[in-house]
Amino acid sequence: MTVVEARRTDLSAFLRSRRERITPEMVDLAPGPRRRTPGLRREEVAQLAGVGVTWYTWLEQGRPINASPQVLDAISRTLRLDSAERHHLYRLAGQAADPVPVDSGQVTPEMQGILDRLGDLPACVSNSRCDVLAWNDAYAALFPELVEAPDGERNSLWHACLHLKPVTRLADRDQELARAVAVFRGAYSRHADSPCWQDFVRRLSAESAEFARLWARQDVAEPGPRVKGYKHRDLGSLRFSTTSLSAMPEIRLIVYTPMDDRTRLAMSRLMSMREPAR
Repeated sequence: MTVVEARRTDLSAFLRSRRERITPEMVDLAPGPRRRTPGLRREEVAQLAGVGVTWYTWLEQGRPINASPQVLDAISRTLRLDSAERHHLYRLAGQAADPVPVDSGQVTPEMQGILDRLGDLPACVSNSRCDVLAWNDAYAALFPELVEAPDGERNSLWHACLHLKPVTRLADRDQELARAVAVFRGAYSRHADSPCWQDFVRRLSAESAEFARLWARQDVAEPGPRVKGYKHRDLGSLRFSTTSLSAMPEIRLIVYTPMDDRTRLAMSRLMSMREPAR
């Protein structure tokens, strides 16, 4: 399958998944008898968006047709796409306005210095594919299996899907993993032409049925600050707010700030037990 064919296949699956979640009642249509299609029918989407039924059917089937920004906007409104989903649709349809930034994967000494100066605040540098490129001692103390993983697997998404009993695990793993996959899909749509990204999705889908199931849902989300709960094997419940700062295109600095005294004391204890990694 060529890159263009792969994008059309992704576009077809995405449109179908978004159409199937919109019920007739949500758009003031009568449900009607013998409704076998989940959500809206293709002809209903076409009618509401003001486009031809045949044209929309071909678009959803992934046929080689062009869609203008105005038409994509109409379809976005009809399918009630949020900002992340709308940008995802534009990329799949070949209407992305911004060039894809280059992910250099390079961590400068200045970036490592910032990490080290954060002390007891766990922090790492990650790219948009979720590869962990650099970290400080507090991050290594909190997520030891992740930082000790071999090249190619030192990836937070890979780790979350395949390491089910780590030292520090997510308290609400199902919800957080689903969101992580949705955020990853938003980044993937910018890099769908890259063999490295394609290979990563293939490998993780083969290794993790859970990832394959979430990937098939076609959900898309934008990254942003989060409050995450964790369970540490020895120290119990921990709560952090995560802040993501853009260090350069496709590279971000992620800082974990303790949300309560219990978590702050736990991090101090972890650091006192750990020999400096560098």
